[in-house]
Amino acid sequence: MRQPKNETLMFAAAGMGVLLATGSFLRRRRYDLQGKTVVTTGGSRGLGLGLAREFAHEGARIAICARDEATLQRAQKTLAEQQINALAVRCDVTDQAQVDGLVHTIRRHLGPIDVLVNNAGTIAVGPMELMTLEDYEKAMQLHFWAPLYTTLAVLPEMRQRGEGRIVNIASVGGKISVPHLLPYSTSKFALVGFSAGLRTELAKDGIAVTTVCPGLMRTGSPRNATFKGQHQAEYTWFSISDALPFLSMNTQRAARQIVTACQRGDGEVVLSLPAQFAVKVHGLFPTLSAEFLSAVNKLLPAPGGIGKRQASGRESASSLSPSWLTTLGDRAAQRYNQVA
Repeated sequence: MRQPKNETLMFAAAGMGVLLATGSFLRRRRYDLQGKTVVTTGGSRGLGLGLAREFAHEGARIAICARDEATLQRAQKTLAEQQINALAVRCDVTDQAQVDGLVHTIRRHLGPIDVLVNNAGTIAVGPMELMTLEDYEKAMQLHFWAPLYTTLAVLPEMRQRGEGRIVNIASVGGKISVPHLLPYSTSKFALVGFSAGLRTELAKDGIAVTTVCPGLMRTGSPRNATFKGQHQAEYTWFSISDALPFLSMNTQRAARQIVTACQRGDGEVVLSLPAQFAVKVHGLFPTLSAEFLSAVNKLLPAPGGIGKRQASGRESASSLSPSWLTTLGDRAAQRYNQVA
């Protein structure tokens, strides 16, 4: 028997009311970070290190993890010099067994995890012709499967307590697919979808999930990214873009906004005015946006150079990078542990 139209509308309105009320409740209840245990993956450098500092300033107990032991120990020492006592645990978050071990170690030293920040990431830059299946697999492993592993590891205790926070650091590249970053954008789109769906599923358990989509940030990360093809030219445009003051965002400011969004329980945050503008334009005019990005792609370096082989940013210096154009990015690299 077909349901009367007015009853269907009533049920729909009631359901929407419940969803809005749940979202408002999560946002209204500012989450007190004092004494809470916060773990940040990829916390040894860049934005992850900045987030560890900001969460510590709110009185949280800090745990960071990363794959490289030397970088991790430098980060722990840097935080200690700022009177921040951080637990540093070596962990490859693409390995589910290591993730389970990470959670067990943190629980043993600091107690149950209250806030999970999925920040670990990687960037491979180059034209699509030079990207291999392995590039896509690595990006998906780190940007999708790793956040899934960590989320599944912390959820049981969060559900049992009836509260918790999960912050997924995606990217504007997860809203708009940028040329020469296809594996990166593909995996970030997956993370955005997972994170948005996760929020709706976990609201009933008192757990707020925040999706963060930063634009360019001055973290100094280009020197640890990988580049293909004409790697010096690729590194030049990427590192300069990442350092320009009006195009890129200060890392400390970004970290502060992310911590605030976590406390408020915001659903999604797009960081930097250029990124917010680009996302809005793309949403309103997707075809026009795609045509503009196609034009940009024609200006980027063509395939050639070292081909499908990879070179790090450190191995791709040129007369323009480093230079005065990358000064702010170079300073950030020193501040955020990007330089050995």
